[in-house]
Amino acid sequence: MKRTFITLVIATILPLSVSAQNVPGAHFLENWDQDGNGAVTLAEAEQRRADVFLSFDANDDGTLDTEEYAMFDEARANDMAGSDAGNGMKRVQEGMTLTFNDIDADGSVSQAEFLARTADWLALIDRNGDGSITAQDFGPASN
Repeated sequence: MKRTFITLVIATILPLSVSAQNVPGAHFLENWDQDGNGAVTLAEAEQRRADVFLSFDANDDGTLDTEEYAMFDEARANDMAGSDAGNGMKRVQEGMTLTFNDIDADGSVSQAEFLARTADWLALIDRNGDGSITAQDFGPASN
């Protein structure tokens, strides 16, 4: 059951799809912009990151250990395979890595750590500094 849920998360939450590959950031916005206003706010990012975390916490202990993080890394790599992710999507992916999220550098990521890094992740993607993620934060102009 957990694996089915993970597959669903990969298909609906992680930020890239074949249909949106030619429109930088489109799939990210479709899946992270919960109110459909064209911008991902901090609150929306926190909720989605919580969903992503829970989907990969296979043993439900509130921590992504090295094995669970390896599954998370693999899912993201598969999602990005064969795409021209551009700099905007590279920043999205960077903010999901173990290195980015492991605040105490103990080799695992607690849910608290993962969620605590949401504002930093949002700032990493938010190239125009307006406090939210929009289409303008992706593509060549987002360098």
